[in-house]
Amino acid sequence: MRKSTYSLGKINKAIACSLLVFSSSLLVDSGVAHAQQTPTNMVSYTDQALLHEIAKDVSADRIEQDIRTLVGFGTRHTLSETESETRGIGAARRWIKEEFEKISAECGGCLEVFFQAKVISGERRIPDSTEVVSVIAIQKGTTDSNRYVMMSGDIDSRVSDVMDSTSDSPGANDNASGVAGTLEAARVLSKHKFEGSIVYAALAGEEQGLFGGQILAEYAKANNWRLKAVLNNDMIGNIEGINGVINNTTARIFAEGTRNTETADEATYRRFTGGEVDSPSRNLARYIDFMADRYIENLDTMVVYRLDRFRRGGHHRPFNDLGFPGVRIMETNEHYDRQHQDLRTENGIVYGDTIEGVNFDYAAKLTALNAVSLAGMANAPNPPADVSISGAVQASTTLSWKPHADADTTPSNPHLKGYKIYWRLTDAPQWQYSKYVGNVTTATLENVVIDNYFFGVASVSEDGFESPVVFPGAAGAFGE
Repeated sequence: MRKSTYSLGKINKAIACSLLVFSSSLLVDSGVAHAQQTPTNMVSYTDQALLHEIAKDVSADRIEQDIRTLVGFGTRHTLSETESETRGIGAARRWIKEEFEKISAECGGCLEVFFQAKVISGERRIPDSTEVVSVIAIQKGTTDSNRYVMMSGDIDSRVSDVMDSTSDSPGANDNASGVAGTLEAARVLSKHKFEGSIVYAALAGEEQGLFGGQILAEYAKANNWRLKAVLNNDMIGNIEGINGVINNTTARIFAEGTRNTETADEATYRRFTGGEVDSPSRNLARYIDFMADRYIENLDTMVVYRLDRFRRGGHHRPFNDLGFPGVRIMETNEHYDRQHQDLRTENGIVYGDTIEGVNFDYAAKLTALNAVSLAGMANAPNPPADVSISGAVQASTTLSWKPHADADTTPSNPHLKGYKIYWRLTDAPQWQYSKYVGNVTTATLENVVIDNYFFGVASVSEDGFESPVVFPGAAGAFGE
């Protein structure tokens, strides 16, 4: 049965159901909203029929076909063959581009498809000059085209020796699954129009040093993209852990805490106000976790408070490095005999990342999670900007914000209905309470003591789509 409330089905989040009882009234006057807590302040949300439709449209069969095609290129190592039409990363990236172009043709040219390339040399894993080439497809938004959300997967593969560019390296799960999921998300979402833009990225050079992500992140920065979310999908097809656990009902979302770009002054402010667990990446992860509860059957996501797995990395990191919100979505149970391994059998153990290790229904489930999350954010208004908070030594808490940072350079959110305030106990993993306060820029929660909760604000569209929650101050800002 589908979970029907924000946190139902998550035992570690169910504390929200028995904590507080409130009484309230709501008054909006001269642009200021006043709200007291009530039993209805438990987080409320109206399901979007469009997102249910999108989730159901994702095809495991199409994902399987794409993974088999990518595996069929033999190796997709960054330093591998580029001239052959049947083997190596050159053939793989040309095929990916052709697939995006087919998708674009089906939607009347709705995707801008291009190679993004840069020559890399003198690096530990790319010592000689090598052109690192990613494939990018952009679905432009209808009213806010410079606001972007992105899904990515990695083209390249590897075996035990990271410099071995000739041996067979199927990379079925790592990471043909992520690329296939990105292609499938594009197929599904390109049937619809969204207010903001969506980027579908097949990134190269991940195993050799996260170069494809670095190149695209720098491009986004140089071109002033208002990039609100990066969903990096790296290994979304395996359900069998090396520990023997087999589970197709859970997934992990890795999200960094404090922004890498935080200044000394911002760190000092955060020390006294909080925000260590409310970076935009963390609140992006909470948003995706919520989408899993509402729209994806039999999937419970675990938000992991780390940039990535312990002392490891992924292609969201270059975006985080530049201050963009980004997370890694992946399977819960990894099988290390199937990662970065030469194809072989030793002592009865089969090593290698082959097609037999991929569960296509599970890959489709995680792809659907990406698709509904992208659609929800792209149809939501721009997240509120310059969110601030006050209430020290008072009985009430006041939040203020702007619709966007600069009215001369950003859209006026034509589909904006208003704003919703969220709050939770400081040790709660998910938002517990919310209050819609209307199209105002200041709201006061009477008798809600600032010391006891964390707070945030989300934008709400006329048809009920919400942005991720924005925590007050620089620690939680999603940018312009």
